[in-house]
Amino acid sequence: MALGLALVAGAVMTSCGDTPGSGPAISPLRNTPTLTPVAPERTPTEVPTAEPTGKRPGESEVGTLMPVVRHGARGTKKIALTFDADLTAAMRKRLTSGKVKSYYNAELIGNLRRLKVPATLFLTGMWMEQYPGRTRELAADPLFELATHSYAHKAFTKDCYTLASVPKRAMLSDVRHAVTILDRLDPDATRWFRFPGGCYDGTALHELAPARLTAVQLDVAGADGFAKSARSIVDQVVRNAKGGSIVVLHMHGGDTAPLTGKAVEPIVRKLRAQGYQLVTVTDLMS
Repeated sequence: MALGLALVAGAVMTSCGDTPGSGPAISPLRNTPTLTPVAPERTPTEVPTAEPTGKRPGESEVGTLMPVVRHGARGTKKIALTFDADLTAAMRKRLTSGKVKSYYNAELIGNLRRLKVPATLFLTGMWMEQYPGRTRELAADPLFELATHSYAHKAFTKDCYTLASVPKRAMLSDVRHAVTILDRLDPDATRWFRFPGGCYDGTALHELAPARLTAVQLDVAGADGFAKSARSIVDQVVRNAKGGSIVVLHMHGGDTAPLTGKAVEPIVRKLRAQGYQLVTVTDLMS
């Protein structure tokens, strides 16, 4: 089935877990990220493009705007669980000072493996530099596919939570830097990409088009960032997920997403009890 990608210029709903048709769809544009997921709205003007024909999943054709997908086909019983590995300069400082023991959530990855859950992992370049061995280990696991999440988890718009922003002139080099790191650690890496904070606008889509990636947004924000209980994460995901959903959670744990590992098993069991198959983004979009 061909991918029905769509392009729009503007700013989008957030996707880094602190917030939050029938074919694959994009999210509508917003100037301010939304903290809770909302029902998918109609996209006012969509320009369909052909299915990417690159050799890697998510690799797009050369164009004027980076393609964006928000969810898969609604008629399916498939859901993609995705996990972001953030690492900012401030997070790395807390790590090196010993205030945080690790930004690798071993409990989460162990539970995904034990439950045999395929997942797409979006890694920042700084995270991969901090954990090259873990990145290679994840790349070698057939359950997972790896994608990029920028280099230093800076925003690609001026107002995206408290994130520092990437200057326009540095946007493409930032993303290409992350892709280069990932390709060195995982020769079979995808060409899926996720914007930090889920924030983008027309300028970002235009500047990143030469990278030939496809941006993966979301329609279900797991809200595991700074969550106070695992149950709240579980309820958030199970209540809002539907056929074709792309769920965003976090895999770095530490002091910003410490409960995701505990939440993932009940999420998986509840979704599977409802007849859903958990898949990678590539599987969902194929």
